[in-house]
Amino acid sequence: MNKLALYVHIPFCDHKCIYCDFYSITNYKNIEGYLESLKREIAHYAGFYSKEYETISVYFGGGTPSFMTPEYISAILEEIRNTFQIARDAEITLETNPGTVDTEKLDKFQKAGINRLSVGIQSFDKDELNFLTRIHDAETAKECVLKAFESGFENISVDLIFNLPGQSKEKWIKNLNEAVELPVKHISAYSLILEKGTILNKMVLDGKVTLQDEDYDADLYEITIDFLESKGFLQYEVSNFAKPGYESVHNRAYWQYGDYLGFGTSAHSFVKNRRWWNYSSLEFYKRAVDERDHGVAGSEILTPEMMLEEYVMLALRSGGIDIENLKKRFGDKWLAANRSILEILKTDGLLKIENGIIRLTKKGYLLCDEILINFKY
Repeated sequence: MNKLALYVHIPFCDHKCIYCDFYSITNYKNIEGYLESLKREIAHYAGFYSKEYETISVYFGGGTPSFMTPEYISAILEEIRNTFQIARDAEITLETNPGTVDTEKLDKFQKAGINRLSVGIQSFDKDELNFLTRIHDAETAKECVLKAFESGFENISVDLIFNLPGQSKEKWIKNLNEAVELPVKHISAYSLILEKGTILNKMVLDGKVTLQDEDYDADLYEITIDFLESKGFLQYEVSNFAKPGYESVHNRAYWQYGDYLGFGTSAHSFVKNRRWWNYSSLEFYKRAVDERDHGVAGSEILTPEMMLEEYVMLALRSGGIDIENLKKRFGDKWLAANRSILEILKTDGLLKIENGIIRLTKKGYLLCDEILINFKY
């Protein structure tokens, strides 16, 4: 049976952080109406995909999903269970912000079926948290993780951001140290990215904030890889590190070019050779669902060439290209066209080919984007 990952977008948030470009709103008047729209959209797609697919992951992103009541999340999961075929060991993740949960709420989330938490800590440093306009402090962040662990959550991930303005290497290593001292199995470490339309972007354009250069960013990234690997966290994607056996099933579905469905505002879906995306505006989304049972704003059919390029890009950013799988899906044209490039990368220590897998080395990860643009399709 084919495998499927499901994403559910919860747009509601207590406030908008300066760096965030995900669709989120602080108006809560449509919370219940949004739930009904989600359930209707889930049922609509189940009619097309529930029989030939087994769902291996459900991911609640946002926004701030943990801001919702456990009953709200439970109602969505119940609709999914009633309409899709859910694997017995399916990974079910809830993005969680420190300060939005307590022990009672965590217990209820777990009883609802959540078995993995992704905690948006970003930093343990007071000044950095203030700059990012996060609502929590370091102690609240640590308490959130510890309470989750005590509540029985074994699979906990935390998010961290590096290369913040003025961030020293010592301060970043301190952040990493504090993270690995917590009972976490997964760490996502992202470089601060300037996204158009964010408050941070305007601050940079206005000269109020100066970002550090690419070379310094690369130094911090290399420090991240070395530090986390020394603590037993294996890098399985450019920005993701996990203890063995705790690699995110949902992340891997994306990186391995698997099929996924997205429900809710701004959610994206990809099945076979078609990609589509929903309206970001909650008002537009709800109106679309009322009219036709889904919130699609646009779609595209991918050509074989487009799919090959995306497949290679995603694979090399994560676990590598499985040569046999590549040939099965796309033939051996890409391998033939890039044989000399692959040999050069291998000689330069940027890439290795072992056990039928073409994989970037640590040095290669540092230059991932530069490497990808050299391939022929």
